[in-house]
Amino acid sequence: MDLLIDIVRGLIGIVSMLAICYALSANRKAIDWKLVLSGIALQIVLALLILKVNFIYEGFRIVSDGFVALLGFADEGAAFLFGAWPESGVWLVNEVNGAAPPGTVIPVAPDTKMQLFKLGYMFAFKVLPTIIFFAAFTSILYYLGILQKIIYVFAKGMSKVMRLSGAESLAAAANVFIGQTEAPLVIKPYLDKMTKSEIMCLMTGGMATIAGGIFALCVSLLGPQYALHFLTASIISAPAAIVAAKMLYPETVEVDRSVTVPKEKLGNNLLDAISIGTTDGVKLAVNVGAMLLVFISLVAFVNAILGWFGDLTGLNGVVNSVTDGRFATFNLESILGLLFSPIAWLLGTPSEDLILVGSLLGKKTAVNEVVAYVDLSIMVADAKLQLSPKSIVIATYALCGFSNFSSIGIQIGGISAISPKQRPTLTELGLKALIGGTIACFLTAAVAGMMLDEIL
Repeated sequence: MDLLIDIVRGLIGIVSMLAICYALSANRKAIDWKLVLSGIALQIVLALLILKVNFIYEGFRIVSDGFVALLGFADEGAAFLFGAWPESGVWLVNEVNGAAPPGTVIPVAPDTKMQLFKLGYMFAFKVLPTIIFFAAFTSILYYLGILQKIIYVFAKGMSKVMRLSGAESLAAAANVFIGQTEAPLVIKPYLDKMTKSEIMCLMTGGMATIAGGIFALCVSLLGPQYALHFLTASIISAPAAIVAAKMLYPETVEVDRSVTVPKEKLGNNLLDAISIGTTDGVKLAVNVGAMLLVFISLVAFVNAILGWFGDLTGLNGVVNSVTDGRFATFNLESILGLLFSPIAWLLGTPSEDLILVGSLLGKKTAVNEVVAYVDLSIMVADAKLQLSPKSIVIATYALCGFSNFSSIGIQIGGISAISPKQRPTLTELGLKALIGGTIACFLTAAVAGMMLDEIL
């Protein structure tokens, strides 16, 4: 019975997301409904195969375990630079509160401040180095031509099933493995001649997926048991992004459907490729660290003002009562939670977790996915919140994308740098691509919520 309810809710969620795309479409009459249905069908079939067919599930689990093992090698370099990562629950007392002589090692209770301290420590000395290593490794795969071959296979399949142009098929496939600014490099020779609908597909695909470095970050935050779900989310979000893009901005002209991967290489030789990847990884790691510092500080500033207002008006007590103590005060998270809780319900979130998951969905869109995953990792570690396993996984799928306001600027700057001619189109479609990417992530979460009766 529960599974039937999950399926019904998931279908309602899918129809609701498609209805939003239809309402905001630039040309409703030109929508290719065969493409829409084939895209949703492909997404559901891929999810079923990966999550429900045992031998395929085991194959993907081996791949995801391989990614986790690969990320573990980054710990060796991080340990050399910063020292070994302490065992769970055991920390130097002078690092926490100075209550004992420096260097004393004792178990520490998992309170919120301790969780935040451990999270900050992990970010600085474990997660950020992992991003750098993964970026360098991806550059190696790209230089050797391995990544291009994988992208070609994915692109060929999507082109056949959804009748896409070669350029947008390649871009959609590339976004599964690399970031929203790197994926356009795969189709650099085609960019200047791409139609608005193709550009929309490129941008939406970038918004709906995450880069390898962020994949590494998310796995480090939530744990290796979620690696398979991150991998699945990245794959099944690709057709969802195409569906959203083609509904919001349908194609009205004939396009070239041949799929050919350009033979450009990253760097002059292998060492040069490693150097380029490392430099890009450092930029990404510094950007992530700085972004977290600024946005978390700003959120704390806003929450202080809202908390003061809530204390003045009595809203703090109301929020605490309505959320059963999960939100102690009137703050940004409680506002976003209430606003996005209907969407959380459509995705299949259990009713007791709607406001918590809703706050994550809102923060991901208003701020960014990294801050949202940081909040999710804190919720997972906080036993008082009692976030259910299903809610955790649904949130994992829904947050797995770059669809936030800052990504509009990133895409305009990154893509226009290699194709200045397309800058007017990029600026015109930026907000629609954000909407499309957000809807694609929600479609992915709704599909996952339909079939994840036994989560881990």
